[in-house]
Amino acid sequence: MRETVPSSKNKQRVGCAEEAVFLDLLRTTDMLSRGLVQVLKVEELSSTQYNVLRILRGAGEGLACGEIASRMITRDPDVTRLLDRLEKRGLISRCRETEDRRTVRARIAPEGLTVLARLDETVQAAHRQQLGHLGRERRLALTELLRLCRSQVL
Repeated sequence: MRETVPSSKNKQRVGCAEEAVFLDLLRTTDMLSRGLVQVLKVEELSSTQYNVLRILRGAGEGLACGEIASRMITRDPDVTRLLDRLEKRGLISRCRETEDRRTVRARIAPEGLTVLARLDETVQAAHRQQLGHLGRERRLALTELLRLCRSQVL
């Protein structure tokens, strides 16, 4: 059964309610992402580079390329090239494992930790500005709804 859903121009159109939710999610993601891009621009980082640095900071002992890829928020088909750029800037280091020479482990470098430390408060402030108006209960409810959506994706 088709529902009438409001369009972005306040006109009614016949369509799928799930499509309307999907499009709203995309619009919201785009708007929120643009705010983060502006914050990261100061350090000349892309959002995927920032994501990798945060993953490696949390990993401590470092991670193999495949493990980094599996933890990323957005999928990047060329994680190796992404790591190459971060290594060239001195933000990460990579080395072959002694037990299994096929495995290359990436670790965050001291300069990478410094960059993240400079960004931490600014990023948190941007998130508070973007989502703080929702209040704690709504943020928790939204988080739960989004987790539920992801749990059903194949």
